[in-house]
Amino acid sequence: MKLLVAGADRVDAGKTTFSTGLVEHTGARGFKPRAGNDYWFDHDDYRRAIEAGRLYGKDADRLAAASPGEYPPESLNPVHRLWRPEPGGGSGLLGDSDREFLIDRVGGSYVVNGTVEIPASAREALPLAEATTVESLPEFNAVMERSHLPALTSIRETIQSADRAVVESYSDIARPLTDFRPDAVAVVEPRRARIYPGDRYRKACRVASGSAKEGQLEERIPAVTDLVDPVATVTLPTLDADRRSDPAAVAAAYDHAYDAVLAAAFE
Repeated sequence: MKLLVAGADRVDAGKTTFSTGLVEHTGARGFKPRAGNDYWFDHDDYRRAIEAGRLYGKDADRLAAASPGEYPPESLNPVHRLWRPEPGGGSGLLGDSDREFLIDRVGGSYVVNGTVEIPASAREALPLAEATTVESLPEFNAVMERSHLPALTSIRETIQSADRAVVESYSDIARPLTDFRPDAVAVVEPRRARIYPGDRYRKACRVASGSAKEGQLEERIPAVTDLVDPVATVTLPTLDADRRSDPAAVAAAYDHAYDAVLAAAFE
């Protein structure tokens, strides 16, 4: 059984809280194939990882902790990107007007942006002297095809071979792995989750990916959910910080939502 959790908001949709509770509810292993955090906004999380000579985010850490067994966050999150705000405009290497890409961890290797200054703490803690440096988008695209794509292919195969898996997407992207075939999907946002059978959701993703607006690589949630009706829409109760950090407490609070996800998976 493979379950996908996606978010209708780019930030703070509640995906990870929902995912950790779903992992607890089902006994599945959690995965977050692609993730990222911000050197400025997520600085405490960045420091926690970098002081151990590592680069990962709190979402992957929470999923790893919720999963049965012992897994380092990197094992369920092969591609992690570190960003930093870029006030004052400029499109940057990846075309973002408000932030700049600093470092990608791809498996156990690193890719750095050669057009910006990398924080000294990262240079001291990570083996960036051995990293691949990119200074243009064509260079970066070539590196992503050579390194990112195989890493994502490998984690997709791991997910597909698992008996039970909960896969969390990132930002408001409809699916983190193009060829991933979930049995059911939960699209989460503050106060509610919309539940979809996996086959109908995949079909909507295929239609959305063919539109001129969305392009061929990533579909955003609104482009997909405009094309398919949920089989259930459930209200999510408000949880305080202590309950959000406890997968068992989340599983108890959201049990009605998880029952709807499982019903869709076996529809």
